[in-house]
Amino acid sequence: MVNLVKFIASSGAASRRQAEKLIRQGHVTVNGMSVSDPARRISPDDRVMLDSVLLEPETNLRYILLHKPRGYVCSSADKHAGKLALDLLTSIPERLVSAGRLDKDSEGAIIFSNDGEFINHLTHPRYGVLKTYIVHTASPLLPADLECMRTGISDAGDLLKVHSVEEVGKNCYRFILNEGKKREIRRLTAACGAPTVRLIRIKIGPVALGDLPPGKFRELSAGEVSLLSAVPEENRGLS
Repeated sequence: MVNLVKFIASSGAASRRQAEKLIRQGHVTVNGMSVSDPARRISPDDRVMLDSVLLEPETNLRYILLHKPRGYVCSSADKHAGKLALDLLTSIPERLVSAGRLDKDSEGAIIFSNDGEFINHLTHPRYGVLKTYIVHTASPLLPADLECMRTGISDAGDLLKVHSVEEVGKNCYRFILNEGKKREIRRLTAACGAPTVRLIRIKIGPVALGDLPPGKFRELSAGEVSLLSAVPEENRGLS
């Protein structure tokens, strides 16, 4: 027996955090009865449904790295989105969930999978999977600005803080983040008077975007999946 949240994650329908929200919002039934307790224990004979769709543990696990182009939205819940990142993965029959988000104006590496445990591992702040970005700004960031980003900048009730940041070219910087609050880099550069004009995520943990073209995707190797799963203790891939 497993708890309901873990069962939903294992079906590939949602990450653990998303599953908990769906349960509390009344989207899940067990044996025809609505449930609201994410810790509810599930036996192999129970029928679990999410919005009237029967869920079963996923057996064909997929791990996909996509180069999201600018202009695509990661969330399928946005009814007003014109183009969805998932639209670029229609050749894959399995139901996939993104590990985190890249906003519409950002581009680069994003991972999709139907392995809910793996998604939770990549997205939960406690695991410390680091993401690397190349960021172009409208004007230079001063050394004092970079130091403020390292120590933390308060914005709209959030403490925004980078793991590291360094200049790599004219008005161009390499940012490394751990948790990654909503539009964190854009908010940081705006707070320093240098708005972001282009943002590219080039690396998730040890997995680099490399020369994968925009709009294209590839399967992660077994070795890459293993390394990503090991990131929490070591935060590998920093170079």
